[in-house]
Amino acid sequence: MLYTMHVSITRIDPSLPLPKYESTGAVGFDFVTRQTTHIEPGAIALVPGNVIVQVPAGYALLVLPRSSLPRKKALVCPHSIGIIDQDYHGPKDEIFIQVRNTGSEIVTVERGERIAQGMFVRVEQAQWNEVDDHGAPTRGGFGSTG
Repeated sequence: MLYTMHVSITRIDPSLPLPKYESTGAVGFDFVTRQTTHIEPGAIALVPGNVIVQVPAGYALLVLPRSSLPRKKALVCPHSIGIIDQDYHGPKDEIFIQVRNTGSEIVTVERGERIAQGMFVRVEQAQWNEVDDHGAPTRGGFGSTG
């Protein structure tokens, strides 16, 4: 069973649709690109996602590439995951999707195209309790399981 939350959102270009979930069981919604963007081979570009989202308290908004992005467009997200914080929702805080063209040709992302998805995840901020010793290690360090 999926739950719903109310989220404030502003479209930069109201003629484009709001992000939407493509199926009843989808946990990620698709961002629609606001303008056609051309990306040179090897270049990194920011593709405007057309929305400003006020992330609810207790949540973060993850921006993730759609699984077909590398195969269909030769585009990857060089940072893997974008994180939209709860305080990133000012009048100039449009969500952008950062992509890198891994191909040998110019890639065009058309206005209205879906190239990324968003997902809300519950988060907490840590309150640090500094200690001098964590006790004996239970594993041998980074990569210890082979």
